[in-house]
Amino acid sequence: MESRGALSTDVQNEPVRVDVTTGARISPIWIGPGAADRLPALLDAHRVGARRFVVSSANIWRLHGAQVQQALGIGDPILLPDGERYKTLASVARVYDALIRAGADRGSAIIALGGGVLGDTAGFAAATFLRGIALVQIPTTLLAQVDSAIGGKVGVNHALGKNLIGAFHQPALVVVDPAFLRTLPRREFRSGLYEVIKYGMIASRSLFDRLTRETKAIVAKDLSVLVPAIEESCRIKADVVSKDERESGLRRILNYGHTVGHALEAVTKYRRFRHGEAIAIGMLAAADLAVARGALAAADREALASLIAALGPLPSVNDLAIGDVLDAVRRDKKVVNGRLHFVIAIEIGATMTIDDVTEDELRGVLKRIGLRP
Repeated sequence: MESRGALSTDVQNEPVRVDVTTGARISPIWIGPGAADRLPALLDAHRVGARRFVVSSANIWRLHGAQVQQALGIGDPILLPDGERYKTLASVARVYDALIRAGADRGSAIIALGGGVLGDTAGFAAATFLRGIALVQIPTTLLAQVDSAIGGKVGVNHALGKNLIGAFHQPALVVVDPAFLRTLPRREFRSGLYEVIKYGMIASRSLFDRLTRETKAIVAKDLSVLVPAIEESCRIKADVVSKDERESGLRRILNYGHTVGHALEAVTKYRRFRHGEAIAIGMLAAADLAVARGALAAADREALASLIAALGPLPSVNDLAIGDVLDAVRRDKKVVNGRLHFVIAIEIGATMTIDDVTEDELRGVLKRIGLRP
């Protein structure tokens, strides 16, 4: 599972700070190679509680635990199983059990070291233990670094749908260190790149064009290209969340590609797709719908498809039934008062949200992207 591909280290700038501001609360994100080495100073500077409990997975702890343990001078971590199918209340209960046995109190903090699943699960434990304790996110995957670790959404899946059980709990601190990506398997890295593409589609034509021009360098983990893309993605999400923390309006644009993507994950029981892969297919579906409605130019849809294809193959959907996916869409948390809020791009870098998508339209889209009737 481990991949130790070359990671260019010619970018040695000081970490950059990006803030998520929600009301009177500021949730800082520190971004840059070597940021994790500054953990003790960062935690102290942001007044994170002295009793710090690391939640991680066995694989991540094997790769990065020694560095974190040495930096923080802490004991053994709370280890959870790895994988989307373990993003459950049962895993949250394991964190509760460990915290209670250790005598954790409201001045304690959870430090989530891992990818998006781990961060969401540990984050939900932090949001609900003793009605909320401090949370620090140290994301080790690209997808978590640009998306799931930022913005305060935490939660777990239910057997009938993704992220149906959750809360908003802004982290006290997020530390984004691209050096962790050195050990990230290629498929997981690509999964994160699809989320970076999403940010280009919803908010930045310049980011999308840069990804298109520099695809080879990005895939090679060249930090001179990768770090600016990570930073811009974080800035886009921070700006959106600062304006709409609770997803009452603007924040819905971050769900671009997620309606169909989440449904694909649910019907395959979270075993076939990496999250970013499902979102990539969901973005193609959303683009197809937008073109069919005359809202998006066909050339922009082709540009998106070409960039996604340039990163490598996606898992097949040919054996999945349209009806099963539609059932999962109906249970999506983006359904409000019986109406599905569906995000479409109207050009690369701009979106709109619609709530009048018909079942026939969705059937047509799903058929065109390869699902079976």
